[in-house]
Amino acid sequence: MESGQTVTVFGAYGHTGRFVVAELLERGFTPVLSGRDAEKLKELAASRPGLDVRPATVGDPASLDRALAGAAAVVNCAGPFATTAAPVIEAALRAGIPYLDVAAEIEANLDTFTHFAERAEAEGTVIVPAMAFYGGFGDLLVTAAMGEWASADEAHIAYGLSGWHPTEGTRAAGAVSRERRGGRRVRYAKGRLEYVQDAPPTLEWPFPGPLGPRAVIGEFSMADVVTVPSHLAVPEVCTYMTVDAAGELAAPDTPAPSAVDEHGRSGQTFVVDVLVRSAGAERRAVARGRDIYAVTAPLVVEALGRVLTGRTRTTGVASAGGIFDAPEFLRALAPHITVELPGSVTPDAATP
Repeated sequence: MESGQTVTVFGAYGHTGRFVVAELLERGFTPVLSGRDAEKLKELAASRPGLDVRPATVGDPASLDRALAGAAAVVNCAGPFATTAAPVIEAALRAGIPYLDVAAEIEANLDTFTHFAERAEAEGTVIVPAMAFYGGFGDLLVTAAMGEWASADEAHIAYGLSGWHPTEGTRAAGAVSRERRGGRRVRYAKGRLEYVQDAPPTLEWPFPGPLGPRAVIGEFSMADVVTVPSHLAVPEVCTYMTVDAAGELAAPDTPAPSAVDEHGRSGQTFVVDVLVRSAGAERRAVARGRDIYAVTAPLVVEALGRVLTGRTRTTGVASAGGIFDAPEFLRALAPHITVELPGSVTPDAATP
């Protein structure tokens, strides 16, 4: 249990934000409920009696300052992060407190590294973007799989989702990203982000059980193409998504996730299979769990606890794998995620 410190959650009433509030309470923190919609905040507060409610908007810096007043840290759960990240980070820097977010938007995360690294380092403040299922989790798995390797030739992160019912926030963030890319898609190759017009490849990925081999879309780039290269010398980072899940994400009539248990989690399951290669050697890390949105809460709250207790490797803007001890962090997620870090294996000709 934590020490009862106050943590502002911006976007507390959103789908992921509600999971984060619940996890904070479970861990002994005191959440401050903040966000742009005062009515939704009141509705959430009615189900969480006694919590402070502080409406704020990114266009009103004074309201953000009030929302963060007296807080030990802020967790930003409000997308699109292309709109919210910079103003909330500015408020965190004014308050002198750590900032974490759950952004899966590639360009928004890149903006955070580009625009705030020097200032955050100079002020000794910690900023952790993409501390979520996409971005932070993949980065931790790649970092743990590499072990003592100082570099690798390539890293592959394959997402095996049983399905993907996107939230309203996911759809809004996706629309912003598509607009910024102008119809192009993004990949990380030859040590840099590239924007290309061609269609991504489709292939089969040999997921371990219980999923098994599945058709995937290659170069289905997620925030990992920003987080992993931010601190690891890996010139090729490729992410994959099961074809069925990608189809559900793209379909306009796919419903939002629905709760199937008392914690509000959906029935979605996932297998994340990470493969890194260096000079002919291969290492793998595999993770299994349930509900990509719900599992983001223990990820970001575990990170928050480590930041507030000084269990970090650096200051400034840093990804999960760069600032935390990756294997130890992953082991701490055991109640929520099953992780296998088998180390070196014989290369398998069936893998991409």
